Amino acid sequence: MSKIRIALIGAGVIGNRHLAAMADVSDVALVGIADPFPAARAVSDSHGVPLFSDAATLLDETNPDGVIVATPTEHHFQPTMQSLESGAHVLVEKPIMATMEESESVITKSRDTGRHVLVGHHRRYYGLVDQAREIVQSGRIGQLIAVSGQWNMRKHADYYDPDWRKKWQAGPVLTNLIHEMDLLRYVAGDVVSISAQTSNAVMGFEKEDAAALVIQFRNGALGAFVLSDQSHSPWGWEQATGENAAFPRSAQNAIRFMGTEGSLEFPNLKVWTSRGTSEWRNPLAAQDLSGPLEDAFSNQIVHFAKVIRGDEQPRISARDAADTLRATLAVYEAAKSGRRVTL
Repeated sequence: MSKIRIALIGAGVIGNRHLAAMADVSDVALVGIADPFPAARAVSDSHGVPLFSDAATLLDETNPDGVIVATPTEHHFQPTMQSLESGAHVLVEKPIMATMEESESVITKSRDTGRHVLVGHHRRYYGLVDQAREIVQSGRIGQLIAVSGQWNMRKHADYYDPDWRKKWQAGPVLTNLIHEMDLLRYVAGDVVSISAQTSNAVMGFEKEDAAALVIQFRNGALGAFVLSDQSHSPWGWEQATGENAAFPRSAQNAIRFMGTEGSLEFPNLKVWTSRGTSEWRNPLAAQDLSGPLEDAFSNQIVHFAKVIRGDEQPRISARDAADTLRATLAVYEAAKSGRRVTL
């Protein structure tokens, strides 16, 4: 069986993470990289593939089966559309696009070309996320009543040296909350309304420093979430899981799902229930369900190859990711208008 031919557009930090994952998957082959920045030359040389300054030339000269789009968010649209038009399937980094209008155009192009668009919400490739979904949706903790969560880290100062990281598209809402929103939708169910406030009081850039929101889920549950890229804390996905070696693991859970019969701490799965009736006079005991963490990026590449071969349907489709984007963008709308936004 011939290898799936993959091209990469965008050889920055996340692009290199995809390249590392590809090295662990035997039935895919990198055929080229497109990136206009000089630093990309070292990346292409180290992988022994040609470097192109633009996506159009890459697509024309390599004719890939699949393309990974790992550019900054505001530059997702053009290479994704070009890749679909060339006949390639696409794995585009989250968020799917910067706007809903772009997302709808990509969904239409995917349908018209018969090529799939997967979106890089890589956390869905962890078994623990499926476990959390099963615990909540099976009724193991009863009817879901409330969700409480946070993502709080202080990014290093030179992270913001590139001007594009000072823009609203690169703020923690679209960069980090988008992950949390996708997890909340996947585990707890669809979001129907959002209220929010944002602040840029620390750095004074166009992008926000912090956001606080109230979420109503379709099943009637309510959620509260706080995030910031300027607060130093042990509470966030990366610290909780140790997913990225650059961020020391705290093992502190950052999200709690609370139901009528018990509660779930996440992402290090801990289920709290009582042996007797579920009311406040009975003591609760915790069951630890945590296990080893897989390589979600490698799992994602394996899945992408299977989608290209026609063996599987996309785990995170363009439509699904667009719904996550819609809910995330509603944070900006709610904060700007001072009103609850209904989705």
